[in-house]
Amino acid sequence: MPRSPVRSPVWHAIATTLEGEISRGHYRPGDKLPTEAELATRFGVNRHTVRHALKDLGDRGLTHSRRGAGVFVRMAPMDYPIGGRTRFSQNVRASGRLPDRRQLRMETRPADEVEAEALHLAPGEPVLVLEGISLAGGVPMAHFVSIFPITRLPGLDVTLREVNSVTEALRRHGVADYTRAQTRLTAEPASATQALHLNLREGEPLLRSSSLNLGPDGAPVEQGHTWFAGDRVALTINHEENGPAE
Repeated sequence: MPRSPVRSPVWHAIATTLEGEISRGHYRPGDKLPTEAELATRFGVNRHTVRHALKDLGDRGLTHSRRGAGVFVRMAPMDYPIGGRTRFSQNVRASGRLPDRRQLRMETRPADEVEAEALHLAPGEPVLVLEGISLAGGVPMAHFVSIFPITRLPGLDVTLREVNSVTEALRRHGVADYTRAQTRLTAEPASATQALHLNLREGEPLLRSSSLNLGPDGAPVEQGHTWFAGDRVALTINHEENGPAE
């Protein structure tokens, strides 16, 4: 009697099909795959079989799941150099992606003690707070909060509504260039709201960068806090810009 051909498990065939579609660019890094229900309908199987296929993709590092959000194609971490003149848009373009920004909040309020000291302001002097999400190729990369001394930069809020670049907005207000006086890097778990904005699970690791930027005259123009999705960026230090080691 001829032997029957050995058949691959159905979940394996589904995983192979999806892997091929990812490799051909049907689903790009950062894209969300169809839901379990949609894939079950497409392949004519139950959701348990689909779940097995998706687990295989995740185990092999092709995808990652986010609770309550779905399964996403894993993207290689983007190299993000940090130096004296770090610019998000330049770093993103250097990676071959298009930078963008989604604004969450813009408000003027009194500076707290830490902000006033950093920006050389009197306690309670007004600051402009800009909060948003930085994206690369449509993928959310970071949550940021920038604080500006609005009395030194009157009308900056209006300009930031007109242009989608802090560098360009500052240039229009006479700050032709700015450099980082300091940068502090720490690791923090994603809060519930950060997880929502960045398509992460609550508690997943974020890389926090806190910096102070100075204008050409040495006066502080921005105190910035940025929380990068830990699996999407690789922060690197530009030693040439930071000067020789002692």
